[in-house]
Amino acid sequence: MITRLHILTFIAVAFLVAAASPLFAHHSWPVNTSREITVKGTVTGYDWANPHVMIGLDVNANGKLEKWNVGGPSITRMAGNGWDPNSLKKGDAITAIGYRFSDGSNVLRLQKVVMPTGKEMFLYGR
Repeated sequence: MITRLHILTFIAVAFLVAAASPLFAHHSWPVNTSREITVKGTVTGYDWANPHVMIGLDVNANGKLEKWNVGGPSITRMAGNGWDPNSLKKGDAITAIGYRFSDGSNVLRLQKVVMPTGKEMFLYGR
């Protein structure tokens, strides 16, 4: 016999599973790992936040301005590689090296960044 308690328990479990599903939705970056690329640009934004730290770049591509979003792992992982919220600021000229999204959009999963000082900063370790 199904009781009211069974129905309420089922509803509660269903709600908990639905609420937790975003935790299981983490994804890998949809990038083409067969070819590492390099873009040089000016930082327009530096979003030190989870789940991925993201950097906005203005890139001069043969006289045409391109907007790029380049990013790395979580703030915890980046901090472990020497990054912090003040590592970059708007106007910094950097070189971003990584893998472009497979769909050809101007999004890059970073492997490393060459800072304005020339120092190489890695995102996932060496």
